[in-house]
Amino acid sequence: MISWTNLDELASYKKLAAQSKVDLTSAMNGANGAARVAKYNVPMSSGLNYNYASKQVNDEVLNTLVELANEAQLSDKFAALYNGEVVNTGEKRLVLHQMCRGQLGSPITADGVDKRDFYVAQQTKIADFAKKVHAGEITNAAGEKFTTVVQIGIGGSDLGPRAMYLALENWAKKNGCFKMEAKFISNVDPDDAASVLNSVDVAHSIFILVSKSGTTLETLTNESFVKDALKNAGLDASKHMIAVTSETSPLAKSSDYLAAFFMDDYIGGRYSSTSAVGGAVLSLAFGPEVFAQFLNGAAAEDKKALNKNPLENPAMLDALIGVYERNVLGYPATAVLPYSQALSRFPAHLQQLDMESNGKSVNRFGEPVNYVTGPIIFGEPGTNGQHSFYQLLHQGTDIVPLQFIGYKNSQIGTDVVIEDSTSQQKLCANVAAQIMAFACGKADDNKNKFFAGNRPSSIIVGDKVTPESLGALLAHFENKVMFQGFIWNINSFDQEGVQLGKVLAKKVLAGDTADALKAYANMLGL
Repeated sequence: MISWTNLDELASYKKLAAQSKVDLTSAMNGANGAARVAKYNVPMSSGLNYNYASKQVNDEVLNTLVELANEAQLSDKFAALYNGEVVNTGEKRLVLHQMCRGQLGSPITADGVDKRDFYVAQQTKIADFAKKVHAGEITNAAGEKFTTVVQIGIGGSDLGPRAMYLALENWAKKNGCFKMEAKFISNVDPDDAASVLNSVDVAHSIFILVSKSGTTLETLTNESFVKDALKNAGLDASKHMIAVTSETSPLAKSSDYLAAFFMDDYIGGRYSSTSAVGGAVLSLAFGPEVFAQFLNGAAAEDKKALNKNPLENPAMLDALIGVYERNVLGYPATAVLPYSQALSRFPAHLQQLDMESNGKSVNRFGEPVNYVTGPIIFGEPGTNGQHSFYQLLHQGTDIVPLQFIGYKNSQIGTDVVIEDSTSQQKLCANVAAQIMAFACGKADDNKNKFFAGNRPSSIIVGDKVTPESLGALLAHFENKVMFQGFIWNINSFDQEGVQLGKVLAKKVLAGDTADALKAYANMLGL
């Protein structure tokens, strides 16, 4: 029997709060530090490893975190999710994004169909369509091949797919898998659409409109912008556009689109990169075989999340340590720091994934919670971030836990040697140095040059960014966010906070506004 209980009612949480805190400045120095690096490591799938040696934990803390995982019934709650219970209580929906990449539990029937069969059928339709585009069987009106794909969407219809495309672009070019360049239009600001349209040859571009409901204002506005550009170029927009939408939306059977591929209400936007939302653009850009490899990597990491031992379950352990940092140590934010330019937009995707999921102040039953929940997420690739906000991370008044991501090799496989080391070696040296600098600090009589240390971090290490390892990385963070939501007893799968601004914006445009709202609208020229 699952018990949905608030964090502050769990005995293990109270025990955790009473335990002594770990001093990283001594724990990570010398032979002790080397031993911790070897000991506090959990293998992930696809050749990745999660290392948490520089987190403020020891065996005593870890044992209590295991108690917390068991008392909070994290494995049972995950099982409820993948076996088809209504875990999204706010919207009274199933949560099925993991089913896009595999069957973790019992077959699930919803909307009169087997949902695994439904997702596989959409993947097959997308693969067939992409192959025909690449082979020149589906062309523009002049019989010429499409060379560019442009995704029109916002939020989860943009952030995740864009991050995944950028992560694999160089890999695909290096490995002969690059089929079409991809561009993305998301912001309702007309400068966004204009910038993209000015950078592509619209006559050889295919556009993907992504809207589950078919009514998303920003997306439909940008679609009109694109249709005008196509019309002005003397082109038939219906020969250049496809839709990713729900089967019940007005886009589903519209003659305005070459084809329609379907998603459903059981996959939230921020969890949709492995659905048709990511599948269409990634399959067109790199080929359906690459998208399948991406799904396989995510599926393998989902299986890791099934492990009931938190110390062997990287996503669950990462979640538990994050809750310890947020609720016991009192740290307000987490920085995600990929030392890979391929992951340049991955922190932006994680901002939505984490903050839209766990930015809640009421529990699953709508009752206020008496503890903090999701942290602020931000990040930037290394080494760029070192020359930006690392000053605050090293010597600022707030301690910000860090999640590094590093790879032994680059995607391109070529490099230059400068001063006896390659660029990749310099990159890896920097991330190793930063971990130790944050943990151990530096003594100095000049207080301006003094570093207190005791700034915790973890690192996920892999060989290189590939479709499989990227899928695994994505699934790790999706599952981490899920487990943290379970611990906080909040619903990580709705996003009511996104809706209020949309409602008020419609009132402004309709002229139906209160005094202050009208004043701001007037200030902006409306």
